[in-house]
Amino acid sequence: MIDQPVIEAENLNRTFRRGGWLSRGAEIVAVRDATFAVARGETLAIVGESGSGKSTIARMLVGLDRPTGGAIRLEGEDLSTLKGRDRRMLGRCIQYVFQDPVASLNSRHRIGEILGNTLKRLAGMADAAGRRARMEELLHHVGLEAEALQRYPHEFSGGQAQRIAIARALAAQARIIVLDEPVSALDVSVQAQVLLLLDRLKAEFDLTYVFISHDLAVVEAICDRVMVMQGGEIVETGPAERLFAAPRAAYTRSLLASAPRLDQASETL
Repeated sequence: MIDQPVIEAENLNRTFRRGGWLSRGAEIVAVRDATFAVARGETLAIVGESGSGKSTIARMLVGLDRPTGGAIRLEGEDLSTLKGRDRRMLGRCIQYVFQDPVASLNSRHRIGEILGNTLKRLAGMADAAGRRARMEELLHHVGLEAEALQRYPHEFSGGQAQRIAIARALAAQARIIVLDEPVSALDVSVQAQVLLLLDRLKAEFDLTYVFISHDLAVVEAICDRVMVMQGGEIVETGPAERLFAAPRAAYTRSLLASAPRLDQASETL
């Protein structure tokens, strides 16, 4: 039983219709009857191999994709009832951090414009001086200097760009962040730095994370609970410590058997 769930998914389904004349519109089941909840302040990992349905669930949670069946409730609000402006303002409740940090940032805008637009649109900050002060504060939180506001996304390393993407999520003042393979494009040493940053920000901002990953070593380092998916279905869910020590599903055991363990790393942030 999950105390104070901020995310509830009930019998969630997502099917796609395959294109092409030969396929005759055959259905592809990406997610089938997924039911789960996420407690306030926890980090839930959704893991599985490519095509398991984990990223499809992530996209549905943030409103980038719509379920073909079932329901999603965020902080008690049924997403299927949101229309128009209410749906566009979903970012005030939940934010998404993408796998490719540089590609997720508008290449034509300086970082100041990217963060400033989020503060104005989602946080309601109309005062330019107030936005500037808040942007500098957010950059400080993610370990970057204020001069970053004048630069473009391509001028940053992958790790720095991911820090900016995290700052953008914080700018929306959302308390739920979906992280879709947020460190998979980064070097191992940079992965450790970003994971430590996420852990610190979770405590500072009272955040709830849904962490999508195929890398169980990364999941073991940061997550409280783990939900394992295979072929669009949930095969096992449990506390991370228990699941890594004594997995119950054969598929989970096979994933663990093939996963390298993450070496302990430290960094001064």
